[in-house]
Amino acid sequence: MTAQRDDEAVLPGFENPPGPTGRPQRVFPPPPPLKSHGPARVIALCNQKGGVGKTTSTINLGATLAEAGRRVLAVDFDPQGALSAGLGVPTHDVPTIYDLLLGTVKNPHEAIIHTAVPNLDIIPANIDLSAAEVHLVNEVARETILARVLRKVSDQYDVILIDCQPSLGLLTVNALTAAHGVLIPLECEFFALRGVALLVETIDKVRDRLNPAIELDGILATMYDSRTLHSREVLERVVETFGDRVLETVITRTVKFPDASVAGAPITTFAPEHSAAEAYRQLARELIFRGAVA
Repeated sequence: MTAQRDDEAVLPGFENPPGPTGRPQRVFPPPPPLKSHGPARVIALCNQKGGVGKTTSTINLGATLAEAGRRVLAVDFDPQGALSAGLGVPTHDVPTIYDLLLGTVKNPHEAIIHTAVPNLDIIPANIDLSAAEVHLVNEVARETILARVLRKVSDQYDVILIDCQPSLGLLTVNALTAAHGVLIPLECEFFALRGVALLVETIDKVRDRLNPAIELDGILATMYDSRTLHSREVLERVVETFGDRVLETVITRTVKFPDASVAGAPITTFAPEHSAAEAYRQLARELIFRGAVA
């Protein structure tokens, strides 16, 4: 059995039982409060495959980090606007990230909306964002436009989470260029696994050409169902391939997530005692423990 370090917590009554990833199960300690806030670390939640839990993870990671006393800004960077809807904020007749990218709104504070979750703000998006790539294609340094926007508000937040659209186009490259780290939500399903290598290759290209500081903060297994052999085999394959880059926290499949989305609230508000809410609290603590978040 792997020796326990002093800074690792153990579930009462257990000696590090194996978790879903096959590694000893840890309970990460609650983070200490921050003495000051900012500048923010920017994390892009990215996967070119749709339906893998990017938006759900952005909403609930943002909420649990806010619950832990971090000031969080979520950026809806998907024309579908699911992040905005999932947090119950308006997306029409308000300034959006599209206006900031095109420069029709100069001050990002004009587009920031406070959500019902304390310490969690959002810059919304709507279908207008789908036209952004066409408008930006002839701009000078077009890959760095989002980074320049976020730089203006970075000092007011501890974490900025970017919910990327399911593609590897110019918007996603902008997000990767602005980010310090990338979190890859990965559905425990074979076809989702196939695209991760391409995404890691894209991150490497962005690191070489645009953003030398970008890091892979981790791969987050989502929609895991321990009852199916397929889920267990995919998770085992991911751990074999990516090793410690796979986070120990695993998000299981539950109907509570779509229910919370319909309610326009994170799972921590909609069902605060549910195991899914605790899983995202564990994720927030793990990222803080790993140093991905202050």
